[in-house]
Amino acid sequence: MRAVYLVLLAVLVSACSNPREEVTVQLANQVLLPAHEQWHGSNGALRVAAEGFCAGELDRPALEQSFYRALQSWSYLQPLMVGPMAEGNRSWQVQFWPDKRNLVARQVEALLDASNPLTPDALESASVVVQGLTAFEYVLFDETVALADSMARYCPLLTGIARHQQALSGSVLAMWEGPEGMLKALTQFPNDRYASADEALASMLRTQITAVDVLKKKLGVPMGRLNNGVPQPWQAEAWRSQHSIGNLQESLAGARALWERVRPLVGDAELVTRIDAAYENTAQKLAGLPDPLVEMVQDKASLPRLKVLYESIDHLENLQQTELARDLGIQIGFNANDGD
Repeated sequence: MRAVYLVLLAVLVSACSNPREEVTVQLANQVLLPAHEQWHGSNGALRVAAEGFCAGELDRPALEQSFYRALQSWSYLQPLMVGPMAEGNRSWQVQFWPDKRNLVARQVEALLDASNPLTPDALESASVVVQGLTAFEYVLFDETVALADSMARYCPLLTGIARHQQALSGSVLAMWEGPEGMLKALTQFPNDRYASADEALASMLRTQITAVDVLKKKLGVPMGRLNNGVPQPWQAEAWRSQHSIGNLQESLAGARALWERVRPLVGDAELVTRIDAAYENTAQKLAGLPDPLVEMVQDKASLPRLKVLYESIDHLENLQQTELARDLGIQIGFNANDGD
């Protein structure tokens, strides 16, 4: 069915007088906006779960599952994060990574020592380090946190973070759906942001390709590629919940969703085949990893397997950044992580 749908999509695009505008509009309505809606929905579910857990109405595994879903929807969104969420450092309010100096643990404990019990105003005026999912993960999964014995200390933070995340995603969604919002900017041209659909499409691809490059960083940093080959397991994303690989899978899926809408615009059929294969190979390598990333980077026998995965992501990035951009005649421009 998926193959039939993609063929039909290609036919529709080819029949359009402006295929690039058609694809851009499809991406905005059918990929980017739904990803933001899914993210907001998962934050609402996290708030309900956190409040239920702290009221004694929900067990800890259920809260952990809600946390995983919020983290997954955030990871999926990142390659599609065009517009408001990518501006004003809003993303730091969701996730603080990399945490090279264990700031999350230190600032959470300092905040709770200074404001006991924690008030909503104290959390809202605190650093972004303690407002996001990384701080939530610390409380829920860090071995040094005796959550069951310290509910009065930590629950105001869990519920406060969940409410902050829901409010943040709600405000971003409003900026998408408003009369002059991001959805209009990506579907009606020219406008204040984009002179044409080509500019909007380039912005989407630039965001997606940068996110693929960030996948390399999220894998390479704990492997020690920036540290003379010495592994840094505690620099892995979501190491406390051992969800690093799941995050990589979700971000790859988000990037792939954008690619699959862009595919009909590519003139070189052989390039399409190679990019499809690169996505599939990378997805299979991620799915085949047997252990959490934080454990694998500390196991010398696992490092060759991780190196092959890194090279697979690097190959995918290069295909899109150079050959896809050339085929589409789009200037991708500066990559924020060049040199990593």
